[in-house]
Amino acid sequence: MALLLLFGTMAFPILAQDVIASVPQTWQMLDYLATDYAGAVKDGAVISASEYAEMREFTSTARSRIGALPSTATTPALMKQADKLVASVDAKAAPAQVATQAHALADALLQAYPVPTAPEHVPDLVRGEALYQNQCAACHGVTGHGDGPAGMQLSPRPVNFTDQTRADQRSALSLYEVISQGVEGTPMVSYEQQLSSDDRWALAYYVGSLAYTKEASTGADMWQHDTAAQAQVADLKELSRARVTQLTPTLDAARARAILGYLRAHPEAIQQQALAGIPLARARLTASLTAYRAGAKAQATQLALSAYLDGVEPVEPQLNARDGALRAQLETAMGAYRTALTSSTSVASVSKQADEVDGLLLRAQEVTADAAGDAATTFLGAFTILVREGLEALLVVVALLAFLRKAARPEALRYVHAGWSLALVAGGITWAIASYAISISGAGRELTEGLSSLFAAFVLLGVGLWMHQKSIGGRWQAYLKEKMAAALDRRSAWFLFGLAFISVYREVFESILFYAALWNDGQEVWLLGGIAAGAAVLGLIAWVLLRTSRRLPIGTFFSASSALIAVLAVVLTGKGVAALQEAGWVAVSVAPVPHIELLGIYPTWQSLLAQLAILILLAVGFVFNIHRGRQPMPSCPTTREVLPDAD
Repeated sequence: MALLLLFGTMAFPILAQDVIASVPQTWQMLDYLATDYAGAVKDGAVISASEYAEMREFTSTARSRIGALPSTATTPALMKQADKLVASVDAKAAPAQVATQAHALADALLQAYPVPTAPEHVPDLVRGEALYQNQCAACHGVTGHGDGPAGMQLSPRPVNFTDQTRADQRSALSLYEVISQGVEGTPMVSYEQQLSSDDRWALAYYVGSLAYTKEASTGADMWQHDTAAQAQVADLKELSRARVTQLTPTLDAARARAILGYLRAHPEAIQQQALAGIPLARARLTASLTAYRAGAKAQATQLALSAYLDGVEPVEPQLNARDGALRAQLETAMGAYRTALTSSTSVASVSKQADEVDGLLLRAQEVTADAAGDAATTFLGAFTILVREGLEALLVVVALLAFLRKAARPEALRYVHAGWSLALVAGGITWAIASYAISISGAGRELTEGLSSLFAAFVLLGVGLWMHQKSIGGRWQAYLKEKMAAALDRRSAWFLFGLAFISVYREVFESILFYAALWNDGQEVWLLGGIAAGAAVLGLIAWVLLRTSRRLPIGTFFSASSALIAVLAVVLTGKGVAALQEAGWVAVSVAPVPHIELLGIYPTWQSLLAQLAILILLAVGFVFNIHRGRQPMPSCPTTREVLPDAD
């Protein structure tokens, strides 16, 4: 159960209140560091001892806070980034380097521990201006120059919001957090109790527009015709986190200031011109190539990953139903493109790959253009998703049930039934969370699927070798004789429950998110019909398998089951690595083999080599079992065996 919670929290951690408070505070420290470090260090020398001491304190505190957060699979990477940032500040590195590292760590922190980073509604700038004049002008000045009558008496002096060098490093989210939490050691106090969240966002957006009032006048036309800008600022969440320095690699500074200034002053425009689906993927692919040409490899890679996760993955159900081969080809090509970005590949070669990917995206756009709202497509998509995703889980559960019946252990059946039943309930909860509580990111989805697939594969590897051992030399007879006379071990019972739960939930999780994407196409009846038809097919397969297993001789059953489970271990290994590739965790090197998703075979060397490693382990284990089976068995077992457990 703990493993399940680990996998689930990587996709959408349900954070405790103290964590919800700690993450924004830590993020604010990193953001403040990125902005103010330039006032402490210049050309490798300290220009303000007090500022530099504060910067070192912030980096140390941020690192400690990150280390104290609930551990996830991303924790080691976060700590590594934090260590590099601490080392850079200690070495008095260039402000640009420290700012890049601090912003990268801040962004990674929000990905690992999602907390609200955008307003629920479009901010009201009229309200924001009124709040500014009432609450802020006395210190920061009527026009934001930091020259208010009360501010002139303060130390340190209030921030000049019209300073573009400083404003270029700030996002609306940065300003919202300062308004919410205040700044320790300064006269800037927290307004979390005085102002509502909507008011704080309105104020943050207004303040964030003050540095770009002149540039914003030309931003409207730029925004409407600049797909590169639309690719990077596709919704209110991205606008809230956008900074001029972040947009500069793909847009020059002047265009970035004009567009961002216009959007902060008119955030409603983000919804009028928003990109989604394949058009978003194509625009982000173009922006990625532009960033790579500008030398911003990290941003290019992030844009390329977002092109798939935010652009392609939401329309995968429709694309799968219309042209599954194209979807598979697109996944591989986009993965290879991302790998090229991180491998110092020449610009000419990367451009050629980008053109190939864009050609596939254009085909996908044509295929999915009329897929939404199509009854046949919805029914077929719902049916194939359930059968494809459910078959592997069904085989694992049926193998466990058949084994327990062969072993005459009916009291253990309830653990398996409880495992898969609870997995279905957890799937329903996942649907509710994904639909009404938070948005499960594409990366979170792929990580959950990939890591749970690999976990299940390693468990099945052990089970397959164990069952093969029992099928040799009559060892199953001694095993059953002992097990029928012994009570079920508690660890073994929970192992059965856990394996059934993980095997089913990983498939339910994948299916639920596909169905959530299809649910809004206006074909709910056909969607439910496809699910019902798929469930009927799976039920028929389960009945046939259970009935067939009863008729098999026990030795043959052990042999067949060990072979089946070994095959499933290989399949899940391939699928697990492929999912981690889609999440950007594993590189993609294209291999000249066909794509056979049913067998977990993907045309990449990484997935194939992982499967080869599992096959070698299976071969070595089977040979060892055969060799051991030729040796005479002791008349009485001296060690009580138990069902294989997670240990």
